[in-house]
Amino acid sequence: MKIQENISLKAYNTFGIDVKASFFAEAISKEDILEALNFARIKKVPILILGGGSNVLFTEELNAMVLKINLTGIKEIKSCDKTVLLEVGSGVIWHEFVLHSLEKGLSGIENLSLIPGTVGAAPMQNIGAYGVEIKAVFHSLEAIEISTGLTKTFHASEVKFGYRESVFKTSLKGKYIICKVYFNLSKVHSPNISYGDIQTVLDQMDQATATAKNISKAIISIRQSKLPDPKVIGNAGSFFKNPVIPAHVFNELKQKFPTLPGYPNATHVKVPAAWLIENAGWKGKRIGEVGVDQKQPLVLVNYGNGKGEEILALSRQIQTEVKAKFGILLEREVNAINSKNLIQL
Repeated sequence: MKIQENISLKAYNTFGIDVKASFFAEAISKEDILEALNFARIKKVPILILGGGSNVLFTEELNAMVLKINLTGIKEIKSCDKTVLLEVGSGVIWHEFVLHSLEKGLSGIENLSLIPGTVGAAPMQNIGAYGVEIKAVFHSLEAIEISTGLTKTFHASEVKFGYRESVFKTSLKGKYIICKVYFNLSKVHSPNISYGDIQTVLDQMDQATATAKNISKAIISIRQSKLPDPKVIGNAGSFFKNPVIPAHVFNELKQKFPTLPGYPNATHVKVPAAWLIENAGWKGKRIGEVGVDQKQPLVLVNYGNGKGEEILALSRQIQTEVKAKFGILLEREVNAINSKNLIQL
């Protein structure tokens, strides 16, 4: 494995933030990961694990070992009448895995089409979109414990999935490196088209039959119409989580703001963060080289030469004004990276 020094990370994060790392390497095997960990211990520097770079915001130069995980491969482990168990390398691009499953006639993740990032990041934050979360198809994963180098298997109950979170974002944060993820996908398609504009787009595309492939095409069309392409303008997709608030709080807000949308469950209501940001006056606002996207206020953008700390400052301004107007504190979905929150060995 080649370890490089003083490397710019601009090409390795979708915001396009230009910061340097003291050391950088790409791992294509478990052995590479262990070698990188050993190197970082010898150099006495912390480590940062990097996947697709679509959920990070670099805010300063990093005196660290940045390890990009490129473990690849998709393999069928077991097949029965209705389901297939697949083993997928954590470095596989998520959308490429979705397309692979569709080509194999499998369903279960078509609603998660075009979500950026890698397979390894999917269970970490329980990715979800259009009425589906990864926990619905997750079987297990293999991960290396950073402190010991030992491999451990985690099953669904141990991962403790929540809304955009798992045990790897809470009690086990910074303790494991995910290497493989196992998914149970279905041979029998059961369409989920109740969320958002999926049915409307299917009709517009003359794709009335809600096959897995057609649903994927519809969702790709929706996402491309709403979200800016990171290859064109730097961004990390949704910057904030959609807040979930008690039903009685939502009802009080609804009286003050009658157009406020909400998606209720038994006791709480999910409120679109995009609506809150737009109605706090931030949609399309630009401050220097950073700003809020003109179409989708949930997305913060780098117009070319923005710095991570400028985007972070912008996000804090938005949080402050949304809290002042609606009494709701938005939580960042994107991870702001600095020297204080790296993995210490």
